[in-house]
Order: sequence, then C-alpha cells, then structure tokens
Amino acid sequence: MGLKEKCSIINFELHGDERGQMVVIEGGKSIPFTIKRLFYIYGTDSDAVRGQHANRNSEFVLVNVSGTSKVKVSDGKESFVFELNEPMKGLYVPKMLWKDMYDFSEDSVLLVLANTHYDGTEYIRDFDEYKKIMNDYIYDKTV
Repeated sequence: MGLKEKCSIINFELHGDERGQMVVIEGGKSIPFTIKRLFYIYGTDSDAVRGQHANRNSEFVLVNVSGTSKVKVSDGKESFVFELNEPMKGLYVPKMLWKDMYDFSEDSVLLVLANTHYDGTEYIRDFDEYKKIMNDYIYDKTV
C-alpha cells in the first residue's frame, strides 16, 4: 500500500439548511479510532512549519475547520503533500509517519484529533533518526 493510500482523506457528514452548516465527526465511526485528545493550531505565520515529527503510537485526523494549510507526510522514502481546505474533509495520518504542516492561510484553524493522550516520549523529532528507524523496521519486516 502506497503512502497516499495510508493517509486517506475522510469525508465527514455535512448537514445544512438555511440556518447554516454543521459537520459531524464521530470517533470510531467517521474516523478509525476513539478520540482521546484534540487540539488546534491557529494564528500561525504562513512561513512557519509545525509538526516536524513522527509518533510511535499516535494516529491523527487533521481538519482545517477554517482557511487552508498543507500537510506533507513521509515514510522516509516517499512523501506526499495534501492540501486541507474544506472543513468537511480530514486527513487520516497513521502512526510512524513523519508530518510537516505549513503554508497556513491567515484564517487557518487546523483541528487535530488523536487516538492517544500526549506522551512526549513517543515523538521522533529528528528526521535522520526517523529514516534510520524506518529503514531498520522495513529491513526487519523483510528478513
């Protein structure tokens, strides 16, 4: 399975009428895990890069509820850029993928849903270390 297939775009339920729009996101239903944490990123300069890490245990769904941003995901060999610009679509990012969030519009609010509580020890923050871990992991899987 390629990187683009691992990081699927999820289309959420959209309900709307003359009163406005409502997007419904349900853990274990519209996203593939139970939500244990959520946070959002806003007020970010357009030239800032957020993320710049991989997580050993955490899975994420990223949704730009306002504005736009880009997310670059990598497995150390392949990378792909997703543009998030619709509040009814989210990007699922499984564990052990590197992610960079960038190119934030002035009105960007990036909502992040996670399957774990925060644990700083599960973060890999050095890309060279990450590539080595992934290379060893892939090598161990093929032996």
